[in-house]
Amino acid sequence: MSEFTLPTDLKSAKPAVGIVLGSGLGGLVDSLDDLRTFDYTTIGGLPVGRVEGHAGRLHLGSLGGVGVAVAQGRVHVYEGFTAREAASMMRLFHQLGVGTVVLTNAAGIVNANLKPGRWMLISDHLNLARQTPLTGGPHFVDQSEVYSPDLRNLLRAESLELNGSRLVEGIYAWVNGPEYETPAEVRMLRTLGADAVGMSTVPEAIQARALGMRIAGLSCLTNYGAGLSTNPLSHEEVMDVGQAAAKQLFALLENAIPAMVEI
Repeated sequence: MSEFTLPTDLKSAKPAVGIVLGSGLGGLVDSLDDLRTFDYTTIGGLPVGRVEGHAGRLHLGSLGGVGVAVAQGRVHVYEGFTAREAASMMRLFHQLGVGTVVLTNAAGIVNANLKPGRWMLISDHLNLARQTPLTGGPHFVDQSEVYSPDLRNLLRAESLELNGSRLVEGIYAWVNGPEYETPAEVRMLRTLGADAVGMSTVPEAIQARALGMRIAGLSCLTNYGAGLSTNPLSHEEVMDVGQAAAKQLFALLENAIPAMVEI
């Protein structure tokens, strides 16, 4: 029995690629052809979040001639959801037949060599929340290469061709939130090897890996972590920087997604 009850118009969808948009990144939807939109509330079994910048809509369309499902909004553990609920979109994508997922997020900078407004290609992650959507059974899923090397190579090459520069690559740390990290915590994260930190994505990546899906992850580096700058952190800053950097992401995905289904 399927986990999610789908509206009639959604049952016939056959997207090849699923994309999850982080805070401030909803504008990608404007680039889609043959657009159809479904509120999360119309999909039975799908949790609905309440965070500004996460609209709660699933968009179907095509990008570069490839069928895509774009999730505009996600739910988070800090809202009171479980890690399994936070990864629900991956199971919906899988039910729709998606084989490749692109996870995006807004993240704070831990590595002071990185700059706000740039994109970081996720090479690996640290699950510092120590929660997982696989709780409840002996789901011993290998995590050696969560983020597909083939997809990372493709995105690096496409970025170089498009922008004349390589994407920076680094390790993303997942923490519960919703409060931002203290300066001591930022120093700890850097010592552990993190380059950026955020409050999402990792449950989705674990779930997608368990379902046999290929994963690419991209973090929009929106701000310096506490202690790396004198400016106080705010959700408004995250939203503003995310929106400003969004065009770079859209151009990259429009070029890369047709190639993703070929490799």
